[in-house]
Amino acid sequence: MSIAWSMERWETVKDNYRRWWAGELERPLIQVTLGGHDPGRPEPELPHHGFWSNYAESVSAEAIIDRMDYDLSSAIYLGDAFPQVHPNFGPGVLAAFIGGQLKNAEDGSTAWFLPAEPQEIDAVHFKYFPDAYWLTRIKNIYRAGISRWQGLVQIGMSDLGGNLDILSTFRPGQELLLDLYDHPAEVERLVWEAHELWWRSFSEFNEILQPLNPGYTAWTPIYSEKPYYMLQCDFCYMISPEMFDKFVKPEIAACCRRLGNPFYHLDGPGQLPHLDSLLTIPELKGIQWIPGAGQPGVDGWPEVYRKIRAAGKLIQTFGSLAEFERLVEQLGSAQGIIHIGWGGEDDQTEIEAKLAKFGCL
Repeated sequence: MSIAWSMERWETVKDNYRRWWAGELERPLIQVTLGGHDPGRPEPELPHHGFWSNYAESVSAEAIIDRMDYDLSSAIYLGDAFPQVHPNFGPGVLAAFIGGQLKNAEDGSTAWFLPAEPQEIDAVHFKYFPDAYWLTRIKNIYRAGISRWQGLVQIGMSDLGGNLDILSTFRPGQELLLDLYDHPAEVERLVWEAHELWWRSFSEFNEILQPLNPGYTAWTPIYSEKPYYMLQCDFCYMISPEMFDKFVKPEIAACCRRLGNPFYHLDGPGQLPHLDSLLTIPELKGIQWIPGAGQPGVDGWPEVYRKIRAAGKLIQTFGSLAEFERLVEQLGSAQGIIHIGWGGEDDQTEIEAKLAKFGCL
């Protein structure tokens, strides 16, 4: 193994995250993964793709994992970071297991999902296809990863999608918005149909990953020993708090009751009207606030973080360590926050100094 990691370091990571989830860690968690490390092995011919759906069917799961192993071997893990992969097949890949079609962008920059054919909402009935190509592909990749790494690398849950986002694949554009008014009972039916199939795929994937996988992560690498997921509903950017409470919140709350450590992905200012409602879900452990393109960085929203903290929830942030330092100065404390940063080997000395300041070395 050329990955700069050990099982002993996993024990430290597990202990720190365990205490953080319990509110017992007095410092923040800070993950910084630096690129540019000598992997000690030749680079595979297979290129790196951010979206794993771009690998042709002829490329084996083992070859994909070997490529990821090289990338992991090219990194240094500082602070509370650890080697992890997220099999990225696009946000909402559950749609491809229940009758939708996955389409890759020509430039490989993203993947999205389309209905097999247009249907009126009362004709849409979700069915789980256990032999669906993308479902089988992800399972094979999970098996190859577990076989290769034997628990050294944390393998995350693919982005199954959230709530109305999955339904919007089958009722795209303004159709679903109109359905909320014209066919509310059908929308609720499909939300709960998708809910059950979401949990079926989540459970089937974890049957492969556990118990060798160190724990649980999603597209956001917050480590958890208990089942964890970054819940979301990007569609709710376009709906009122009243609509959110009717169509979104009940399903989110149900997921929170089934997960050990649930988080919510609050994406952009259009979702801020729903924050108060989310914070009333007792089982929801924390909020990831993403300001979005063209907005101030993480240090530009202290009032949002104060509200989250006042509700007794944990916080996850992305960005530079300088932004994080300014945010902590505004809040007066870094406890209960996990921050995810990045950099190159040339930045290591400076980053380590900042990590030491927060007790994260």
